[in-house]
Amino acid sequence: MKVVIGQGSCGIATGARKTSNAFEQLIAEKGLTDVIIDKTGCIGTCYLEPIVDVYGDDGALEARYVKVQPDKVAEIVEKHLIGKSPVAELAISAEDEAFLNQQKRVVLRNCGRINPEKIDEYIAEGGYEAVKKVVTSMSQDEVIEEIKISGLRGRGGAGFPTWFKWNAAKQNPGSAKYMVCNADEGDPGAFMDRSVLEGDPHSLIEGMTIGGFAMGATEGIIYVRAEYPLAIERLENAMQQARERGFLGKNLFGTSFSFDLRIKAGAGAFVCGEETALIASLEGERGMPRLKPPFPAAKGYWQKPTNINNVETFANVPWILANGGAAFAGMGTEKSKGTKVFALAGKIKKGGLVEVPMGLPLKDVIYGIGGGIKQDKAFKAVQMGGPSGGCIPAELIDTPVTYEDINKTGAIVGSGGMIVMDETTCMVDMARYFLDFTRKESCGKCNYCRVGTKRMLEILERITAGKGRDGDIELLEELAAKIKDGSMCGLGQTAPNPVLTTIKYFRNEYEDHIYNHKCTAKSCKALIHFEIGDKCVGCTKCARNCPVDAISGAVKQKHSIDQAKCIKCGKCEENCSFGAIVRE
Repeated sequence: MKVVIGQGSCGIATGARKTSNAFEQLIAEKGLTDVIIDKTGCIGTCYLEPIVDVYGDDGALEARYVKVQPDKVAEIVEKHLIGKSPVAELAISAEDEAFLNQQKRVVLRNCGRINPEKIDEYIAEGGYEAVKKVVTSMSQDEVIEEIKISGLRGRGGAGFPTWFKWNAAKQNPGSAKYMVCNADEGDPGAFMDRSVLEGDPHSLIEGMTIGGFAMGATEGIIYVRAEYPLAIERLENAMQQARERGFLGKNLFGTSFSFDLRIKAGAGAFVCGEETALIASLEGERGMPRLKPPFPAAKGYWQKPTNINNVETFANVPWILANGGAAFAGMGTEKSKGTKVFALAGKIKKGGLVEVPMGLPLKDVIYGIGGGIKQDKAFKAVQMGGPSGGCIPAELIDTPVTYEDINKTGAIVGSGGMIVMDETTCMVDMARYFLDFTRKESCGKCNYCRVGTKRMLEILERITAGKGRDGDIELLEELAAKIKDGSMCGLGQTAPNPVLTTIKYFRNEYEDHIYNHKCTAKSCKALIHFEIGDKCVGCTKCARNCPVDAISGAVKQKHSIDQAKCIKCGKCEENCSFGAIVRE
């Protein structure tokens, strides 16, 4: 019997290591020498962590337990491990199982199933068979053709055909060529790449090796953000294991092809998601973009032919070479093929990772898999593509998730972040939040990006503070157009997108802020106040929880709020059990 505890970052953050320690201690005390304790990465149901899977002696999954804190371990040990009777009340529900059953997992095929620190478990799932096939029996052109047939497009944001980039780097002459992985995942609310690095690092290694063979590179570099220490640790372990087995290094599989990898920890600069800024950082320079052309395929790292893809793109590659490009192309749509991983975050019931065929409507992702909106509030919009993307409103919830259809809305698929918003979200403030992020992350090289985003942010801050002026909306649109046209790289060119899409779909909210001095969503502090209504029973709970003693009143009598003292923190509303607090 084997007990497997999910120990990705999400599981560890919710106490998975304590849960694992509790299992180890109790199993030792009970003398259960036939029970093995193991670990795995994140399976994607982050909202259910810590997750514990129990496998029988035949290797079959007997039960999946969710939200397993140390105080629940004894019951599982006594009833299931000793009594051989699964604990139904602690097991995953059928509704939550549907979160996984509705997905098609290619990139996440091994995440949450294998121990990422044991290469044998990856090999048992067919790992490194694809690269062996490529290196020993295929030509570079044949590999590139298979990727072309698959229709795989870069999953980092731009959606550029992967085969074309590989082929361009292959055709450019150079004494050395480099295969680079962009693992500098910087979008707020995005954690797709991190989960692959933590849960299935060998798939990245194998994908990069195949790509290196196809373009003629002998060295690969994984540029990963330093804020991912667990990912780096597991990557380093996986690379070492691969070298020991002969899957990295000199003369792979007895051929003349040699390929090895190294890790470069980035300092967390969002602009280094842009390929030329990433290359500058790799070379020890400040992460700032360069003019293109020449493109990295011709002159990249140290002016040598260089290809850059992200983690998700590479993780698809072994599956494609093992199953055939046509099998991958059979999923998705004509122009957006295969699957896509999305990180569901925000006001959604089931936050986590989902992988679905391209072309699935947004509604099926948000409601069918994600379970809908928290507290069953009204769905308002979803931000796609992170700070570089845009807001898609409720009326467009049937939009298919393809590069082309999402682009038509003004947003982008991006790397795969989906931040869901409900009726309580102020769209003006949401635009302000994302613009504040991109303004801080601007490298400063372009005047329009450096200064223009700051001026746009100042206008948005003024609007959300209730000091908007006539003409502010038009000024935002004018600045946005100039920033998009005048910026050198994708950061500046896309920074205005959240503002432009919120103006496009929620212009009434901007107008309410400016002309009516009112926040439509009743969210902006400067434009709201709290009152105590007739439902008040005088329980005093609101007064006891007010941090500034702004609430007064006798027990069992209606209370009142001193507006001069009130800091609009909302504690009274949070703590009222009778719905007596009115937000105006």
